[in-house]
Amino acid sequence: MKELIIIIFFLIALTSCQNEIDNSNYKINGIIKNAPDSSILQVYIDNKLADSTLIINESFTLMGEVEEPTRIGIAVKGIRGYRSCWVENNEMSFTADIDNIREALITGSKTQKEANLLFRRTLPDLNLCDSLMNILFQENIKQSYYDSISEIRNKSFDRRIQIAQDFIREYPNSLVSLDLLDHVKVTYDKEIVIELFALTNEESKQSKYGKSIAHFLEIYKNPQIGDHYVDIEQENVAGKRVKLSDIKGKYVLLDFWASWCSPCRKENPNLVKAYLKYKDRGFEIFGVSKDNDRDEWVKAIKKDSLIWENVSSLTGGKDDAILIYSVSGIPRNYLIDENGIIIARNLRGEALKKKLKELFEKKIK
Repeated sequence: MKELIIIIFFLIALTSCQNEIDNSNYKINGIIKNAPDSSILQVYIDNKLADSTLIINESFTLMGEVEEPTRIGIAVKGIRGYRSCWVENNEMSFTADIDNIREALITGSKTQKEANLLFRRTLPDLNLCDSLMNILFQENIKQSYYDSISEIRNKSFDRRIQIAQDFIREYPNSLVSLDLLDHVKVTYDKEIVIELFALTNEESKQSKYGKSIAHFLEIYKNPQIGDHYVDIEQENVAGKRVKLSDIKGKYVLLDFWASWCSPCRKENPNLVKAYLKYKDRGFEIFGVSKDNDRDEWVKAIKKDSLIWENVSSLTGGKDDAILIYSVSGIPRNYLIDENGIIIARNLRGEALKKKLKELFEKKIK
């Protein structure tokens, strides 16, 4: 009887193993040098955790199936940095050091070869941006120093934009180019997106990236000062759908933010003070979050005491409101008057305080 149980167990294990091999069309053999045993390797798709595995003896294996080359993010839990990787249904290798995941060597994917080329072109500015951000996040940094560092960072960002456009023109039908254009579309003028998208063939336009870009071009409005606001509708924390037009006030601040956005969180106390001071006089705020994680979004709302209406689709940069208003960076806000006209944008700190005083104080003289 004991022998029979052992045989049955062996057959079940063998069948299970065989099924796993049959159903797994890609395999990533990875090495993370200097990674402690039982470190957790995490796989993200569209910024959401999709899979994980343990690193044993500095090695890991990932297996699965994709319908088309798919970009994933690979990170080690608790370790800063991640690496994008294009997986295809074949055998691949991934080699990195625990202290420098971002510069991992990846082979075995044709799409990844194209991604590696783009990565090498942008790496100097990526590293520069990291260094600058570390400086900007220091406490008690002088404003003049902050402004000069921000200017350098902005120039670096502009270079990356140009590199991206040049790459898309060079490889218009690469999934890397389509994915790239899909991610940066709100950063570009609509005319540039139209120009670059026109370079792609019909097959590329029918990919999920192509459809996403086409959707953006369809709903894009990018209202400016002097324009009427464009209405948006999303779910609030309670799960109720709320429209911007539902918010009644003499002046409404449409505020784009996210829980993970440090400048947004630093600005929130200023918004709270302004709201408490002027809410009884007709000032309202409508917060739209660029979050993916509901728990982090709700936690930030409570921690920062954001007592006005807050909504989110929890789809990050794919949010329709983000696309309609072409929000390339946050924090971003629009001040709307009682006639629905945008009268100012990107008011923060003293600028917001001054504008609200100008609007409300003169009405009580």
